Amino acid sequence: MRIEKRLQDSRAMMYLSPLLALLLTLVSGALLFALLGRPPLGSLYTFFIAPISDLYGLSELAVKVTPLLLCAIGLTLCFKAKIWNIGAEGQFVFGALIGGAVSLQLADSEGVWVLPVIIASGALAGLVWAGVAALLLTRFNANEILTTIMLNYIAVNLLLWGVHGPLKDPEGLNFPESALFASQTLLPVLFEDYRVSIAIFIALFMLVVIWVVLTRTLLGFQLRVMGENHNAARFAGFNGKKLIWLLLLFSGAMAGIAAISETNGPVGQLIPTLSLGYGYAAIIVVFMGRMHPLGILLASCLLGLTYLGGEMTQIDQGLPKSITGLFQGMLLFYLLACDLLISYRLVPGSNQTIKEHKV
Repeated sequence: MRIEKRLQDSRAMMYLSPLLALLLTLVSGALLFALLGRPPLGSLYTFFIAPISDLYGLSELAVKVTPLLLCAIGLTLCFKAKIWNIGAEGQFVFGALIGGAVSLQLADSEGVWVLPVIIASGALAGLVWAGVAALLLTRFNANEILTTIMLNYIAVNLLLWGVHGPLKDPEGLNFPESALFASQTLLPVLFEDYRVSIAIFIALFMLVVIWVVLTRTLLGFQLRVMGENHNAARFAGFNGKKLIWLLLLFSGAMAGIAAISETNGPVGQLIPTLSLGYGYAAIIVVFMGRMHPLGILLASCLLGLTYLGGEMTQIDQGLPKSITGLFQGMLLFYLLACDLLISYRLVPGSNQTIKEHKV
């Protein structure tokens, strides 16, 4: 067998690649569980099926999907234009830090304006954090991959400083966490006894917004052209720097809102372990979803399920929580590998046979 470049990319493999990656992840996961001395099929059931086997599990899936989807929405527009924002995690954390600080300041405030101000503060914080990367890229041509990754670590350390310092609960028995947020600063839940909040509607609304932007607006056309060829976009008269600023700021704002959906939703306070990797997992969501709104929604559900499955496996199988990251890593690895089949294909024969034929 030899690898041959296709005359044009395979549209079928574009959509089959994520399914094939998921299948390979399941096979590898079963093998992993077997090597760990756990029943493979039973463990896969515990990881992928048991967490959503009842209504409460489905509601918890919606809780996990919400921040993933919000982060992925912002990243989709960036990646569509080949602006490689790897900093959604840092923008999420910084949005949580500032949004949490505002929530604590408004603990004694009342009124319908409280929640909008908190959501706006989180969005603005994420926007500002992404703006640092936009400035470095447009002014100094600094690689956005490197700058956004480094900003992630800075944001995490700022959060640690906050919960160990000025935002630490004075009555928290010296635990590094903030006070619990007041009830009026929390996002309303949809149903009693469930944790899913109105943030899921914000995420779904923004999903429709980016679908309209990508398919029905001039901006969507500009993003596609810029993604195909930056030089072509410049020759067409598109303002590349303006687009970079717009995309990174929007992506940061979405990550900041995602942070509020978590801190002012199920968590209800600032804690040092707030960073669960939603910003990184959202990158997998975007590529698995093929940068299409419906695909992003489905991929968010799958990645959200890995968080629930990891927690369930810890409880039921006694495995470490790193099992979640392991499954996410396998999924990304196989997705990248399977994506090669979009532009290349396996055909019978060998390179040696071709050389002999040419001679």
